[in-house]
Amino acid sequence: MLTAIKKNGATLAIFACACTGLVAITHYLTEDTILQQERDQLKSILNEVIPHQMHDNELYSACTLVQSVQLGSDDPLPAYIATKNGRPSAVAIEVIAPDGYNGKIKLIVGIDSQGVVTGTRVLAHRETPGLGDKIDTRISNWIDGFKGKQVTQDNLDSWKVKKDGGQFDQFTGATITPRAVVKAVKRGVIFYNENHDALHSQPLNCGEDNG
Repeated sequence: MLTAIKKNGATLAIFACACTGLVAITHYLTEDTILQQERDQLKSILNEVIPHQMHDNELYSACTLVQSVQLGSDDPLPAYIATKNGRPSAVAIEVIAPDGYNGKIKLIVGIDSQGVVTGTRVLAHRETPGLGDKIDTRISNWIDGFKGKQVTQDNLDSWKVKKDGGQFDQFTGATITPRAVVKAVKRGVIFYNENHDALHSQPLNCGEDNG
């Protein structure tokens, strides 16, 4: 009996090692492909939030890191500087909504040199399917409601969902998610309005993969 147990234990150990090795090999072989897919997806999103006609540079490569709690995170976040004929024309900046229903929501907001939102997209979220996930363009076009908007002293109070007296629609049965996104986009635009000169003069420092 003891011999059989030892034999079975050894077999299981060998099987576990083989499975671990297989997973490691698969990860190694697919890592570059996954990274390339992520880059391609981000490049596509950047051109959605800052339309082609607004820039003639490669947005993905024109990346600088910015750090401010106003953006919803203590960690540095990337901002992508758009230029046209060598002059700054817009910025696509990542912001975090820390108060989503199921956790943090990562967004990217395009803002032109006049402080007008040119586009907004969700990069990552864990919101409830059928409710909060309507922030995703695959589910609805709600996120397009920010396009063309500005944040000024005169309209600060309107940057809320309608349930709170603002201009943005909430979702039936899900107010927390859109409320969090509206607040995050508002903070991102305010950050740009207050820091656009410094932002455009920062070095491109997102690292080798982005530079």
